[in-house]
Amino acid sequence: MIAMSEHPLRQALNAELHARQPEALSAPLRLTFLALYSDASQRASELEHVGELAHRHGVPPPPDGTAHFSADLGAFRLKFERHSEFTRYKFIAAGAVDEPFRQTALRTVPADWLAQLPGRLIVATHVVMLPAPGVTPPDVEALASRHFAGNALVGAGIAGGAGFAFTDYRLHDGFGRMVVLDCGMSPRQAGRMVQRLLEIDAYRLMALLTLPVAQELTPWLTQAERELAGVSASLVAASEASEPTLLDQLTRLEAQIESRESEHHYRFTAAQAYHGLVQRRVEELREVRIDGVQNFEEFTERRLAPAMNTCRSVWARLESLSQRVARATQLLSTRVDITRERQNQQLLESMNRRSAAQLRLQQTVEGLSVAAITYYIVGLVGYAAKGLHATGVHVGVEAVTAISIPLVALVVAYGVRHARRIVSHDVQ
Repeated sequence: MIAMSEHPLRQALNAELHARQPEALSAPLRLTFLALYSDASQRASELEHVGELAHRHGVPPPPDGTAHFSADLGAFRLKFERHSEFTRYKFIAAGAVDEPFRQTALRTVPADWLAQLPGRLIVATHVVMLPAPGVTPPDVEALASRHFAGNALVGAGIAGGAGFAFTDYRLHDGFGRMVVLDCGMSPRQAGRMVQRLLEIDAYRLMALLTLPVAQELTPWLTQAERELAGVSASLVAASEASEPTLLDQLTRLEAQIESRESEHHYRFTAAQAYHGLVQRRVEELREVRIDGVQNFEEFTERRLAPAMNTCRSVWARLESLSQRVARATQLLSTRVDITRERQNQQLLESMNRRSAAQLRLQQTVEGLSVAAITYYIVGLVGYAAKGLHATGVHVGVEAVTAISIPLVALVVAYGVRHARRIVSHDVQ
């Protein structure tokens, strides 16, 4: 071992590459696949429930926090896997039976345990894998009559012709049905093919969860687009008085759009991811077409692609509407800002006019104040001159009073202006 510091996630990340290995399958066998929609809050209860089944059969339970677990429980094998939005269970029973879709692998699982499975069932499929020496395509009509109530089948050669797979993608007593014929696949190869077939079905339904959301949004989108068109038309001839009302309408509409985008963003992006997984799993089947039978690629593209196109179209409309509302809001906000600036300018001009009038009034008051103060001070000077004259000092009272008038007036005027400068400086 090289003495180096190891990243704490190295072992876990390396193990992740081998975490979801398909079960090795050998014909004949029966397999039941269940996928239950659940959220993160149910993970602990799911693992606890699987541990309880393992304990019943004397098998060590899965460790806490694990996302996948497989064990041989005697009458059947269990494969448990936890995904982001759903959990899937595989119950595998080996051996041939006369009526495989009646004597399913699920019948070997305790019924009381099944009844307590956390989550809501979204996929349930019975699979029968039978040996089929040779590579000659089977009699499809006979197969449909025996196992699928005569329904039209979807099927093809898989693994480049090393096997065949058929289903009608319909529910029989609440379960889908699938027949896989092994013409020489290895156990690992057979396990990979069956897992891909089941994942196509599971991811197809998970992707389709978005379709009802898209259908529900469509009428609202049409109404919102009509409302936006009305506001945009009104905006062309809008007056200053109507601008706040239009802005309120746009703001409310933008909030509604943002609410729906936030609520459904994950669902729409998940649909694209699931659709991509379906396409990848179909490619990995390496199909060989059977004359007269619709293969898995053709079926999924004809049925799933239009639904996904609808979802993409609705999401594109929602994003486009959001952008158009944002542009209209920005345009109207600009108009409101210009109107507000014009009103502010008019207010400032009015304030300037009032300030000029106040200045003129102040100057008038200052002139009157100088005259009044001068009058009182000159009166005091006259009284002083009279007092001196009364004491025997020869002073011309009238002359002193007359001479003091301009001097007092200048001093008072200077004092008032100096006081005004000090007050103005403090205010600034």
